[in-house]
Amino acid sequence: MAQKRDYYEVLGVQKNATDEELKKAYRRLAKKYHPDANPDNKEEAEKKFKEVNEAYEILSDKQKRQMYDQFGFDGPNFGSGGQPGGGFYSSYSGFDGFGDFGDLGDIFSSFFGGSSNRRRNSNGPRKGADLKLNIEITFEESYLGVEKEITITRNEKCKSCGGTGAKPGTSPETCTTCRGTGKINQSISTPFGQMTTQRTCTTCGGTGKIIREHCVDCKGKGTIRKSARIKVKIPEGIDEGQTIVLKGEGEPGINSGPNGDLYIVIHIKKHSIYTRKAEHVLCEIPITFTGATLGTEIEVPMVDGSKEKYRIPEGTATGTRFSIKNKGFKALNANWRGDFVFTVVVQVPKKLTTEQRRLLVELAKTMNEQPPIKKRGIFG
Repeated sequence: MAQKRDYYEVLGVQKNATDEELKKAYRRLAKKYHPDANPDNKEEAEKKFKEVNEAYEILSDKQKRQMYDQFGFDGPNFGSGGQPGGGFYSSYSGFDGFGDFGDLGDIFSSFFGGSSNRRRNSNGPRKGADLKLNIEITFEESYLGVEKEITITRNEKCKSCGGTGAKPGTSPETCTTCRGTGKINQSISTPFGQMTTQRTCTTCGGTGKIIREHCVDCKGKGTIRKSARIKVKIPEGIDEGQTIVLKGEGEPGINSGPNGDLYIVIHIKKHSIYTRKAEHVLCEIPITFTGATLGTEIEVPMVDGSKEKYRIPEGTATGTRFSIKNKGFKALNANWRGDFVFTVVVQVPKKLTTEQRRLLVELAKTMNEQPPIKKRGIFG
C-alpha cells in the first residue's frame, strides 16, 4: 500500500492553520482537481480530488484533527488500514461526474460559473385545483339518465378586481426584490464552495407582485369563496363509482392559468327489487303453483315503469331464468343494451280450503305420486 501523504501537506498549509485557511485551501484544490475540470487527466485528478477531500474531512473536524496531530495515521480514527472513519468519502466507490452527487451538481456549478437547468419559474401560469363531489342517485335514474342541479362551494375570481387583488383602477406592481419571479437566489458558503439556493421572496410572499391598495371585496386575494349551482347531465347506464368530469368547474387558475376541473363520483342507491350485473338487470318474479305447472302469461315490471308480457311454459321449476333482450342498461359510449334477466320463484300455497285440498288429493292419485323414500343414516 502506498504511503499516505501528510494531510497538511496535501492541503499545502501549516500545522497551525486556522479553520478559514483550511477552507480556502480546500476550495482552491477541490476546484483544481475536480474530475470535470480535468477531462484530459481524469483518473489522476480523481485520486487527488479524493485525497484533498479526505484531508479536509479530518482537519476540519476539531476532534479528528486533535487525534491526527497526536497519533498521526496510527490514531483510533484510522485503524490498521490508514483510512478515516465515517466521512463523506468513507463509502466512495468511484465518481462519474455530477450525477453521483445528485443536487451537489448545483454546488459545484458555482465553481465553474454554471447554473442548474432544473429551476423553473414557479410563479408562471398554473392550473387551478381540482374539486371532487360525491352524489347519490336512484337505480331508476342510473338506468334512464337524469339531469341534476348540484351546489358546490369554491373560490371564484373576484369580479370587482378581475382577480388581480388590487383596488379597481389600480394594478399590481412587479416586485423589485425578486423581479417578479417570487424567488430569491441566496449564496451559502459550504466546504464545496459557494452554493446557490432559492428561497421565497419575503417582500411579495412568493407572488412576484406587490399590491399597494387591496381590493375591498376580496381583500387582495383575487378570489372570493362562493356557493355555485351547476347543472350536470348524468348519462343513462352509468354505474356505481363511475366519475363525470366537468372541465373548468374547479378552483380558478393561478396567474392566468386555466381553472381546475370538477370530478363527480356517482353512487347508486340499492333497489328493493332490481340488481345490476354489467349491463344486465336482474330480479326475481313470483309465479303461482298452477301457473308454473300449467304455464301462464305474466306481466314483468320493467325498470322504466313499463310492463312486458312474457309467456311462462308449463312445468317451469323454481330458479328457472328467462331473458328479455335489450331491456337492460345502455352501455356507456356505445349503442347497445344489456338484457333484463328474471328468475321465477314458484309460490306454493300454505293454506288450502277443503275443496282445494280434495282436488289436489285427486290430482295426486291420478299422477300416482309417491312420497320420497328416506334412506337410513341420512339424518344421523
